[in-house]
Formats: sequence, C-alpha cells, structure tokens
Amino acid sequence: MNQRSTKEIYYADYLQLERLLSAQTPESRRHGREAHDEMLFIITHQAYEIWFKQILHELESVLGAFAVTPLDEHSMGVIVARLERVIAIQKVLNQQIDVLETITPLDFLDFRDYLIPASGFQSVQFREIELRLGLGVHVPQPVTGRLRSEDVAYLREIASEPSLFEQVDAWLARMPFLKFEGYDFWESYRQAVMAMLAKDRRSIETNPLFSDAERSAQLAELENTRRKFDYLLDPAGFERLKAQGMFHLCQTSVLSALFIQLYRDEPILHLPFRLLSHLMDIDEQFTTWRSRHALMAQRMLGSKIGTGGSSGHEYLQETVDKKRIFKDLFNLSTFLIPRSSLPALPKRLKQSLDFHFTGERCS
Repeated sequence: MNQRSTKEIYYADYLQLERLLSAQTPESRRHGREAHDEMLFIITHQAYEIWFKQILHELESVLGAFAVTPLDEHSMGVIVARLERVIAIQKVLNQQIDVLETITPLDFLDFRDYLIPASGFQSVQFREIELRLGLGVHVPQPVTGRLRSEDVAYLREIASEPSLFEQVDAWLARMPFLKFEGYDFWESYRQAVMAMLAKDRRSIETNPLFSDAERSAQLAELENTRRKFDYLLDPAGFERLKAQGMFHLCQTSVLSALFIQLYRDEPILHLPFRLLSHLMDIDEQFTTWRSRHALMAQRMLGSKIGTGGSSGHEYLQETVDKKRIFKDLFNLSTFLIPRSSLPALPKRLKQSLDFHFTGERCS
C-alpha cells in the first residue's frame, strides 16, 4: 500500500517559483540599457505559452476519447467539460491583449529591434494546437515559417495524426438517426424546406414595398438558397458545395450535425449539441485572438514588417479567415428551418432520443 509522504511541501518549491521567476531576461538589458516595458512583453508571452500547454493537455484528452470507436457515451460529458475549459482559457488569452496594449508603440520601439528575427510565428505549441484542432484539413502546407529543423519534424509528425476535426467527422458519420425502420427523415425535411421556400416566395412577390428590381434580386437570392438545399441532399450537388469551400466534412457528417442542430431539444442530443457549439466557440475565440493580434500589430508597427520578417498587420489579417477550422458548423445555419416547420418524428424514433423510466412508482 502506498503511504502518503510525510515530507512537507512548500508553496514555492511545488510551483518551482525560483526557476519560473528567474526566467525573464530582457534582451535590451544585454545591450546596455534595459527597456522598462520589455519585462511585460516577456511575461505576457510566457503566460501565453503556459496556457497553450494547458490547452494541449485538454485537447490530447479529448482526442484520446474520440479515438475509441464507437465513442463511449460516458466520455461525452467529459469531452464537453474539457472543451469548456479550453474556451475559458481562450477568453483569458484574449484578455491578455489588453495588458499588452498598455505598451505604447514608442515604448515598443525601445526593444523591438533586439527581437529580430524571433516571432510569435515560432510558437511551436500554438502551431501544435492548430494542427490538433484540424488546420491541416484546410491548409495544404500547415507547417511553414522560420522554425528549427527539429520543430518542423515534430509538427509534421503531429500533422500526420488524426485531428479533432477528422475525429468529429468520423463520429458524426456514424450517427444512427438519419434513417429509422423505413422512415426517411430527409424526405420529410425536403418537403418542409419546399413549403418554407414557397412561403418565402409568396411573401416576396406580394410585398408592396419592393421595387421591381428589388423583387427580382430577392427572388434570385431565394433561388440560390433553394439550389443550396438541393445540393445538400444530393451527393453530386454536395461536392459542389465542398468545391465552393462551404464544407470540408463528408455529406453524412454534415447531415448528422444538421439533425443535431434541428432536434437539439431531444434529451439524447443535448450533449452532442453542446459539443458542436463548443467547437464553434473555440473557432470564434481563436478568430477573435488572431484579429485582435493583427490590430495590435498595426497599432504597434503601422505598415512596418514584423520581427519575423512577415508583412506585419497585413499578413496577420489575411490569416484570420483562412485559419477557421470549424467553419462547416457555422455554415449549417444556412439549412436550419423554423421549429414550427420541423417534421414530426415517428414515435419509436422519438423514444430512442429520450430517456424512459419504466420501473414501478413508489407507493
């Protein structure tokens, strides 16, 4: 039997504070005159890296759960909780930009040139987070930049492993609710969509506020929407949506995710809906982080190049939308229909989405 150690643990020793608090060495100090704000710059970025480590810790746990086929239902609550923690950390990362922005552009120039060619692009942990989430599915060559050869080799190895995006794709593709004992949900959905679009068309045609040009434009947009609905349910048409960049998930996965969105009030779909929502939250938080980082770079550097040799603000802003990983889930909103129009599910199917207690009542 393991016995608890009687050795006292001291706070500073447990947190290794001597090592941690001696790890800030301003580069400007080595050049004779220390820039006061460089200490804040170092500490903030070190804090980023510590939080990145925790995010990776959570993601590795989530990926481990998804690696089990079929996904253990008991793992779903844990996965959702771990993703919620990642989102909470991301909010802290975004708040840290407020701290960095207390450094004025003129104060930043006191030490900026000493940092060349170091750059935030060289954060191996952040690159790993992007790859673990699924950036490699969307970007042909995700491992680029001025990295050490051993870091490139490590990231390429990570890029070859299944990402969260790919694991979620496989999980959604295995959902059993799309066809049930001869009931084809998607035919019922198609009919509901056609009724909704017909109603929209009548509304446009009878609206007295539209000019002829406005009415024509509205009807053309409605026809474009109808075409997207047709493509969604047709394998060949769906490939057109993928070619347009609307989806990277497979068709079955997209339909499963849409079913979860439409019937999220069914008890058994609560956690899957929260999982998909959290993936969108993670995407949104990182998009916010990249956008704020780009604006901060413009605020600090104007149109100067970054310390890593990039075009600074312009380069960062270009990456904001390109690095969206779960955009597929955002695009599902295109295909939602009002709750009042949802097809009624067969009783047996609805029961399979519910919790039932058939034991005797207490007397």
